[in-house]
Amino acid sequence: MEGIGSGSSVNGVHTSVRKNRSESSPATDPRGRRMERYFTTTGEDPYQQVEWEIRSAIISGEGGERVFEQKDVEVPTGWSQLATNVVVSKYFRGTLGSPTRERSVRQLIERVAGTITRWGMENGYFEAEADGQTFHDELAYLLLNQKLAFNSPVWFNVGAEPHPQCSACFINSVDDNMESILQLAATEARLFKGGSGTGSNLSSVRSSKEPLSGGGTASGPVSFMRGYDAFAGVIKSGGKTRRAAKMVILNIDHPDIMEFVRCKAQEERKAWALIDAGYDGSFNVPGGAYDSVSFQNANHSVRVTDDFMKAVEARGPWYTRAVIDGHVMESLPAADMWKDVCEAAWVCGDPGIQFDTTINDWHTCPNTARINASNPCSEYMFLDDSACNLASLNLMTFRKENGDIDVPSFIRGCEISILAQEIVVDSSSYPTPAIKANSHAYRPLGLGYANLGALLMAQGLPYDSAGGRAMCGAVTAVMTGAAYRESARIAEVKG
Repeated sequence: MEGIGSGSSVNGVHTSVRKNRSESSPATDPRGRRMERYFTTTGEDPYQQVEWEIRSAIISGEGGERVFEQKDVEVPTGWSQLATNVVVSKYFRGTLGSPTRERSVRQLIERVAGTITRWGMENGYFEAEADGQTFHDELAYLLLNQKLAFNSPVWFNVGAEPHPQCSACFINSVDDNMESILQLAATEARLFKGGSGTGSNLSSVRSSKEPLSGGGTASGPVSFMRGYDAFAGVIKSGGKTRRAAKMVILNIDHPDIMEFVRCKAQEERKAWALIDAGYDGSFNVPGGAYDSVSFQNANHSVRVTDDFMKAVEARGPWYTRAVIDGHVMESLPAADMWKDVCEAAWVCGDPGIQFDTTINDWHTCPNTARINASNPCSEYMFLDDSACNLASLNLMTFRKENGDIDVPSFIRGCEISILAQEIVVDSSSYPTPAIKANSHAYRPLGLGYANLGALLMAQGLPYDSAGGRAMCGAVTAVMTGAAYRESARIAEVKG
């Protein structure tokens, strides 16, 4: 059950590890995991293995004004100023200027590593307390040395509340009724507040061309998208400065598909007109051009099938179908539809394309339900009402002086990361009962790597080369194998 998808940039690849638990799962081993040390030494504090210094974290705006400043923060000497600014401004807990505000990376990492270790001990992941301590030290070492990073909600929330929101990527379902449509807005609001992103396929919502049971015609998904978009625009991700991350998807046979395809490009042209009229063209500027138009807080994607793509190639017709009963609503030239998709993407970057047939052919748990949607960056594609916890390994920190990858070290990093992510699943909170149930049943984890571009450049390998692809494939294969082996070891003691 393997799934690999590109992350939010070309430098990231994630391997999804999912375990489908059932009543026939083998009995658990009550002993828990035994942990051996690799990076650390028994009795030595991992925080004492790095040098520390005091510096200030300062972020300036485009005009030179300071938008963030925290003085006298303690960071590892080897950390860059950029890393310092990001971590202090985004992940330190507490009100800025208050005595309870975190002031050291040591506090941040211990809040996360210490809490995850405690959860692991409480939930029987370790055979003995010494095994838990080994895990804690190994995890702290990886985090301190920037070899491993969790997704933002872990940094935001772990250790700050009893059952925090820890997954970054959510997929939410929606039904064709007002209660469900409004509930989706409430669920998304909770996810955005906790620093997570969410995606939904709105094709289950009847089109603006179909009747309502009580008379009149429906609003259609694009109309509801305006409301969702406006709500997302006022909620700061994790309570910080970044806005919400959101994905909206519509199937290629939905009767409102062409309205969906064109809607963001039309708003883009409105923004251009406002900029020409003198409005500020920067993003996230109150009262600016982009703050005044719709659909700026979500990625849009069209779900296309192999049948549609064949119709495009044959320059044949394509039929949209009613959501309510599936009857044919309209016949459209498939090639013209494809041209409109491409032109809209040229104007504003949206809509993107998701190849529905291939996605479901590659389904990692095909005997469950179909895959309808993804998270905002599309590296997580799985069941509706599910969530995924992500972590990334920094490839450049596993590169030896001679240029080779330190494979045993990299494998160990994969193992500690998967174990940490697995522990997080049961102690996290989830916005709906359905997402909680699926998270506990399927255990979706996403392990990836960062700095692939830097690694290839350091090796003198172009992206578009056989050598570059071989390096990428080899690293991914090692990561995947190590992750699945660790998953099996966990299943041996947890079921």
